[in-house]
Parts: sequence; structure tokens; C-alpha cells
Amino acid sequence: MRQWGADRVELAKRIAAGSALADGKIVSAGQATALLEAVIRPFDRVCLEGDNQKQADLLASALAGADPARIHDLHMVQSGVVLPEHLDVFETGIAKRLDYAYSGPQAGRIAKMLFGGQIDLGAVHTYLELFARYFIDLTPNVALIAAVSADRDGNLYTGPNTEDTPTVVEATAFKSGVVIAQVNAIVDTVPRVDIPGDRVHFIVPAGKPFYVEPLFTRDPGAITETQILTAMLAIKGIYVPYGVKRLNHGIGFNTAAIELLLPTFAERLGLKGKIATHWALNPHPTLIPAIESGFVEQIHCFGSEVGMDDYMSARSDIYFIGPDGSLRSNRAFCQTAGLYACDMFIGSTLQIDVNGNSSTVTTSRIAGFGGAPNMGSDARGRRHPSEPWLKAGKEADPDGVPALRRGRKLVVQIGETYGEKNVPTFVEKLDALALAEKLNLDLAPVMIYADDVTHIVTEEGIANLLLCRDKDEREQAVRGVAGYTEVGRRRDAKMVQRLRERGVIQRPEDLGVDVLDADRSLLAARSIKDIVRWSGGLYRPPSKFRNW
Repeated sequence: MRQWGADRVELAKRIAAGSALADGKIVSAGQATALLEAVIRPFDRVCLEGDNQKQADLLASALAGADPARIHDLHMVQSGVVLPEHLDVFETGIAKRLDYAYSGPQAGRIAKMLFGGQIDLGAVHTYLELFARYFIDLTPNVALIAAVSADRDGNLYTGPNTEDTPTVVEATAFKSGVVIAQVNAIVDTVPRVDIPGDRVHFIVPAGKPFYVEPLFTRDPGAITETQILTAMLAIKGIYVPYGVKRLNHGIGFNTAAIELLLPTFAERLGLKGKIATHWALNPHPTLIPAIESGFVEQIHCFGSEVGMDDYMSARSDIYFIGPDGSLRSNRAFCQTAGLYACDMFIGSTLQIDVNGNSSTVTTSRIAGFGGAPNMGSDARGRRHPSEPWLKAGKEADPDGVPALRRGRKLVVQIGETYGEKNVPTFVEKLDALALAEKLNLDLAPVMIYADDVTHIVTEEGIANLLLCRDKDEREQAVRGVAGYTEVGRRRDAKMVQRLRERGVIQRPEDLGVDVLDADRSLLAARSIKDIVRWSGGLYRPPSKFRNW
């Protein structure tokens, strides 16, 4: 017969074991590994934070230093695999199975370990998908999180980089799991309570700030004229005709170029107040000139960005700012906003196939997806209308009954036909398929599926896939903007011309864009120093971006 309350009995045992090392809830940094060995059991599901930017680095090192005889075969369920220690635990046998969303810096190493059988892969998720599973079948037994400060009761202040913390804690603490927080400092009173103390069992003062990656900073000095051209095409060919106000930008120089063209190119077109007013977006420094120029009305953030704290605090009219004066970010809420409340996602990728499927996964790098599949998918549960959504839906289904016709989210892939190191962006077959075959995966790790993609923008022009009426037209539209890649050279020239006549493909001249105008002088800021000036000195860039 089942013994009800067994999970709470087990929780009490774990807390008792950890309390032997604690002063109240506080455990010294030197005892962090011993604490983990006391509360974690073999085969546990463990969430190690592990966000997009914020890392519980002390706890990651403590777990990597544990005795594999005591802790082994863990199932790691964390959104970001970013630090070397996140993979060290698999090499020693402390962990065996992995479900994650993003692994940018560790993309090459994780691929080797998967091929070598050191990691048993569950799935590469989107953020929302992984968060959802925390509450269904991947509920953590132990959560290892990071915060800026804590009081002695365990109330946590997460500061601007709240990110995944509330979601992780909610799933763990309310299902009899153990929550351990590393904090920069213990204080008498936290500036604001982001996580209540009754959800936190142990606190480990690190004595120094946790690691934060400046993931969303793009130096305008590295933006090329080709990227400026694609930005001009996107503004004139997509932002303007659809009247896009609510949107998300992916990471990359192409979207950074768009942000820096808003106060110049878009201003000259009379677009202030007509496009790009409401955002689900990390605090991109390259958006500062558009904010200062009056283009942007509101931004909700997934996380923060290094050096942006003072600027955001001074711009509470734009950002979501707490009573303490710092940003309140929340990845789960912002991902939901990007999925349901935004009319457009525009971002880059590593590979696009002839049908429009895209992926950042190659046979040598498994970077994961992060939030792109949430941002870059058509939310079929959406029920509120907007002009861009309705127009896109009409283009996709011109003969449908208007009151019953489903709208469409604009999902745009933007980039050059040849990417980094002159590698073609367009391919006949995604590397993700070869990876699925090698690892015997049931599902290839596709980032954005073709049926969600509405437009592709390259220096060759724009392919509006909403206007394609069959598979052949769609393929030729993709080939028609693929340039001199092998995919582009295999185009049917006559069909591509017919598609251009119908407006499915639009070249720069069709949009009134002179390629000779794509010059760096169009950028509102041409260096990090320029962005600092726009911010009135409030933006304090990381040292690696300072060259003055």
C-alpha cells in the first residue's frame, strides 16, 4: 500500500543531512561540495542554474568536485549548458542524462561527448518547453540557483538577472525538492524579495558575483555593409508593409543593424510611432539610440545585460523596473510574451534548407536553440487580432472566410547567403538530419520548422513564403534568395522570375533600396563608444568592448 507523504519524509531527511553543515540556512562556500553530497541522491533530477547568461558557478564547481561514489548518474535538467563544469560532471560519472535548451560556449564539446556516449541525451528543448516539463515529468529533486543577495531567512534578491530562477524554484520547492542558492552576499535586508525565504532551504555565500555572460552585446564596429543592406530590406519590405509594432529580435549583427537604422533610415521614412514600439527583448545596447530617439515605448526582458543596469534604471518608462530601481527580468514570462503577444520574430541561423527549415545545429556543434523556437513559431492558441497578424493570415489563405481565417505570426530568417568563414547558409539538407542519424534520435534538432517561416531576407532580396501556393514555389522562392550558393545556383530561373513578378520575391530595386546606400554612415552608432554617448554615459560596457 502506498505511503502518502513519503516525498515530504524524504525532504525532511535531506534537509536534516544538510543542516548538519549549516548555521541556520547558511553553509560556507568551503562546505558547498559536502552540502551537495549530503542532500543529493544518485539518479536525482538536478537543475543547475545554468541560464542563458547567469550561472551558479560556485555550485557548478562544487558539484563537479563531488565524489562519484556518493553522487552518480544524475539527470541534469537545466536550460543552459554554458560552463566547463556543466560537462565535467558527465566525464566523471556524476551525471549521465541531459535535457537542456542552450549550450553556446560548450557546443563543440557537447557534440563530442554525445558522439562518445558520455551523455545520454533526453532532448534539446526550447526554454518554455523545458520549463513546462519541470511541472510535468522533469520536476527537479534538487535546484541549485544563484542570486545577488539573501537575508538570514533565505529571502533572495536576484537583481536584474532574475531569468529562470522563479520558475525553477516554483517547480522544485512545491514538489518537496531541495533549493540551494549561492549568493554574492548575506545582508540584513534584501532590496526586494524576488524569491521568498520559505522556498529556499540552504544559502551558500560565494563572496563574489556569480558569472554573467554579456551575450547580447554587439559592437557596431563589426557590422558590415551587407548586414546594413539586409536591415534596409527588412525595414522596407517587412516592417513597413505589415506595420510591425510588437516584436522580438534574435541575437546577431543583422538585427543589431536594424536597431541602429531605426533613428536614421526609418526616421527618414517617417516610421516613428508606426513600427518597433513594443518589444520582448534582452537589453540590447544597440537599441539605446532608438530608445533615445523616441522609437521604443516598452521592453520586457528575458534577462539582463552586463553594463546596462544604470541605463535601465534611469529609463523606467521603457523597462520593467522594481521598487529597488533595478530591472525585473523573467525568462518564462518573456518567452510567453514573445510567443503570444508579439507579431514578429526576426533572427539569424546557421543553416536553412530548400524548404525553409532552419537549425543552429551542425555535425560538430550542438548549440541548442534557447528561445528561438518559441519566438519563431506561430502560436496556434492565439485568439487576439492585430493588423500584421491578420494581414499575414490573409496572404497565406486569401480565400478563407475572414472571421474564421487564422492569422499568422511573422517569422523571419535574416542573414547573408554565406556566413562565418564563408560557409554557405543555404543547404540542400540540414546537418541536423545527419546528427539525428548518428545519435539515433527520434527527432532531428530543427530550430524553426519550415511551415512557421514566413519570410527569408538576404542581400539578394526577400522571399515571402506566405505567398507561395505549393511546395515547388516555396523551394524556388528559397533558392531565389540563396545567391551564389549551390542551392541558389540550382534555381529555376524562369520560375524565380515569375515569383518576382508576383511579388513573392522582391529584389532591392523592387523595394526602392539602392545597394550603394548601404553604408556604415547610416548607423546611428558606429562604435561602442558612440552607444555610450547616446546613453549619456549611463551604459557601462564590459572591458572587452572598450577600446578607448
